[in-house]
Amino acid sequence: MLTIYHNPRCSKSREGLQLLESKNTPFTVVKYLNENLTKQEVTTLINKLAIKPIELVRVKEAIWKENYKGLESIDDNTIIDALVKYPKLIERPIVVNGDKAVIARPASNIESIL
Repeated sequence: MLTIYHNPRCSKSREGLQLLESKNTPFTVVKYLNENLTKQEVTTLINKLAIKPIELVRVKEAIWKENYKGLESIDDNTIIDALVKYPKLIERPIVVNGDKAVIARPASNIESIL
């Protein structure tokens, strides 16, 4: 079963959702801004994406700039804690298919895990 971590206010996230709908494949939607992700869930997403935690951060967000930018040696654990505390920092959308996941920017990235 496919899962999309979705922010309805984001145009890229809506594009990803639209692509999934066009495939007529069942999927679930997680509105991660409303459904707080746990530290374990964020860590699992990072592992499925096969990326470093910083690669999941929207570093241009004001929250990041105000609280974390300029920290010379921010460790992965602190980054994950920030993603849990401020889910708006999470890149979107994320689409998961089993043990694989992609950040669907562009939406066509989804094709690689279908």
